[in-house]
Amino acid sequence: MTTLQDSEINWVDICSLSDIPPNTGVCADLDGKQVAIFHLKSSASDSQVKAVSNFDPFSRANILSRGLITETEDSHFVASPLLKQQFCLNTGHCELDESKNIATYQVRISGELVQLQGA
Repeated sequence: MTTLQDSEINWVDICSLSDIPPNTGVCADLDGKQVAIFHLKSSASDSQVKAVSNFDPFSRANILSRGLITETEDSHFVASPLLKQQFCLNTGHCELDESKNIATYQVRISGELVQLQGA
């Protein structure tokens, strides 16, 4: 198994972190796919970003970036704004229906930029 070093990964600039209000999401295009990017902020100095497919497999609509973020003790979820199914932002698994999953994407904060791993 080959592991890529960070310098070998094609990171794509998406937006400034300040363009995503804390604890909300935005939609971005990555190689023709809609990606929902969420800015999770639990304190003034603690920000992280998570990225998943924007496509909700239940409603069959690109809508997850508008979903409500929820949190358990160790995971964050996004609840679809239409039918309320919850997807884990770490794994993409649906909380209530194991047969449905969404894609997750590598995302990072570099300086003030949010970047997604490109193809």
